[in-house]
Amino acid sequence: MSRKISYWVSTGIVVALTLPAVTYLTGSPQVVEGFNHLGYPQHLRIILGLAKLTGALVLIVPGLRLLKEWAYAGFTFAWVIAAVAHYLAGDGLSSAMPLVLLALLVVSYLTRPAGRRLAPLPASA
Repeated sequence: MSRKISYWVSTGIVVALTLPAVTYLTGSPQVVEGFNHLGYPQHLRIILGLAKLTGALVLIVPGLRLLKEWAYAGFTFAWVIAAVAHYLAGDGLSSAMPLVLLALLVVSYLTRPAGRRLAPLPASA
Protein backbone atom coordinates (compact mmCIF):
# COMPACT_ATOMS: atom_id res chain seq x y z
CA MET A 1 0.00 0.00 0.00
CA SER A 2 2.82 2.45 0.79
CA ARG A 3 4.28 1.78 -2.68
CA LYS A 4 0.99 2.84 -4.26
CA ILE A 5 0.86 5.99 -2.11
CA SER A 6 4.48 6.81 -2.98
CA TYR A 7 3.70 6.42 -6.66
CA TRP A 8 0.62 8.63 -6.67
CA VAL A 9 2.07 11.32 -4.42
CA SER A 10 5.32 11.60 -6.40
CA THR A 11 3.55 11.41 -9.76
CA GLY A 12 0.93 13.92 -8.64
CA ILE A 13 3.58 16.41 -7.55
CA VAL A 14 5.54 15.96 -10.80
CA VAL A 15 2.41 16.47 -12.88
CA ALA A 16 1.23 19.45 -10.80
CA LEU A 17 4.62 21.14 -11.08
CA THR A 18 4.76 20.44 -14.81
CA LEU A 19 1.35 21.88 -15.70
CA PRO A 20 2.55 25.51 -15.45
CA ALA A 21 4.37 24.72 -18.72
CA VAL A 22 1.22 26.11 -20.30
CA THR A 23 2.87 29.50 -19.71
CA TYR A 24 5.54 28.41 -22.18
CA LEU A 25 2.83 28.36 -24.83
CA THR A 26 1.15 31.63 -23.84
CA GLY A 27 4.36 33.62 -24.13
CA SER A 28 4.37 34.83 -20.53
CA PRO A 29 6.91 37.68 -20.25
CA GLN A 30 8.56 35.95 -17.29
CA VAL A 31 9.04 32.73 -19.27
CA VAL A 32 10.28 34.58 -22.36
CA GLU A 33 12.82 36.44 -20.22
CA GLY A 34 13.84 33.18 -18.53
CA PHE A 35 14.58 31.56 -21.86
CA ASN A 36 16.54 34.64 -22.94
CA HIS A 37 18.49 34.56 -19.67
CA LEU A 38 19.55 30.96 -20.37
CA GLY A 39 20.41 31.76 -23.99
CA TYR A 40 17.68 29.46 -25.32
CA PRO A 41 15.84 30.28 -28.56
CA GLN A 42 12.14 31.08 -28.18
CA HIS A 43 11.01 28.26 -30.46
CA LEU A 44 12.41 25.82 -27.87
CA ARG A 45 9.91 27.32 -25.39
CA ILE A 46 7.03 26.13 -27.58
CA ILE A 47 8.54 22.67 -28.11
CA LEU A 48 9.21 22.21 -24.38
CA GLY A 49 5.75 23.50 -23.48
CA LEU A 50 4.06 20.96 -25.72
CA ALA A 51 6.39 18.14 -24.64
CA LYS A 52 5.95 18.81 -20.91
CA LEU A 53 2.17 19.04 -21.11
CA THR A 54 1.97 15.90 -23.24
CA GLY A 55 4.36 14.06 -20.91
CA ALA A 56 2.33 15.03 -17.83
CA LEU A 57 -0.84 13.77 -19.49
CA VAL A 58 0.82 10.50 -20.49
CA LEU A 59 2.03 9.90 -16.92
CA ILE A 60 -1.47 10.05 -15.45
CA VAL A 61 -3.48 8.30 -18.18
CA PRO A 62 -3.77 4.52 -17.78
CA GLY A 63 -2.10 2.34 -20.41
CA LEU A 64 0.26 3.91 -22.93
CA ARG A 65 3.17 1.95 -21.45
CA LEU A 66 5.71 2.74 -24.16
CA LEU A 67 4.79 6.43 -24.15
CA LYS A 68 5.22 6.47 -20.36
CA GLU A 69 8.81 5.24 -20.79
CA TRP A 70 9.41 8.04 -23.29
CA ALA A 71 7.81 10.59 -20.96
CA TYR A 72 10.03 9.52 -18.06
CA ALA A 73 13.09 9.71 -20.31
CA GLY A 74 12.07 13.08 -21.74
CA PHE A 75 11.54 14.63 -18.31
CA THR A 76 14.89 13.22 -17.17
CA PHE A 77 16.76 14.80 -20.07
CA ALA A 78 14.88 18.10 -19.76
CA TRP A 79 15.52 18.46 -16.03
CA VAL A 80 19.17 17.45 -16.13
CA ILE A 81 19.77 19.94 -18.94
CA ALA A 82 17.76 22.62 -17.10
CA ALA A 83 19.84 22.15 -13.94
CA VAL A 84 23.08 22.49 -15.91
CA ALA A 85 21.79 25.52 -17.84
CA HIS A 86 20.69 27.32 -14.66
CA TYR A 87 23.98 26.50 -12.95
CA LEU A 88 26.00 27.83 -15.90
CA ALA A 89 23.82 30.96 -15.98
CA GLY A 90 24.79 31.61 -12.35
CA ASP A 91 21.34 31.06 -10.89
CA GLY A 92 22.65 29.66 -7.59
CA LEU A 93 20.36 27.43 -5.55
CA SER A 94 17.51 27.66 -8.04
CA SER A 95 19.67 25.42 -10.23
CA ALA A 96 18.73 22.55 -7.91
CA MET A 97 14.95 22.74 -8.47
CA PRO A 98 15.03 20.61 -11.64
CA LEU A 99 17.02 18.02 -9.66
CA VAL A 100 14.31 17.97 -6.97
CA LEU A 101 11.77 17.28 -9.70
CA LEU A 102 14.08 14.59 -11.06
CA ALA A 103 14.22 12.91 -7.63
CA LEU A 104 10.41 12.86 -7.48
CA LEU A 105 10.33 11.46 -11.01
CA VAL A 106 12.69 8.65 -9.96
CA VAL A 107 10.37 7.78 -7.05
CA SER A 108 7.42 7.75 -9.45
CA TYR A 109 9.30 5.55 -11.92
CA LEU A 110 10.47 3.03 -9.33
CA THR A 111 7.13 2.71 -7.53
CA ARG A 112 4.77 2.60 -10.51
CA PRO A 113 2.31 -0.30 -10.64
CA ALA A 114 2.85 -3.25 -12.96
CA GLY A 115 0.07 -2.00 -15.26
CA ARG A 116 2.09 1.13 -15.93
CA ARG A 117 5.35 -0.66 -16.72
CA LEU A 118 6.60 -1.67 -20.14
CA ALA A 119 7.99 -4.97 -18.84
CA PRO A 120 6.75 -6.89 -15.81
CA LEU A 121 8.82 -6.93 -12.63
CA PRO A 122 10.94 -10.03 -11.96
CA ALA A 123 9.33 -12.55 -9.59
CA SER A 124 11.72 -11.59 -6.77
CA ALA A 125 10.52 -7.94 -6.70
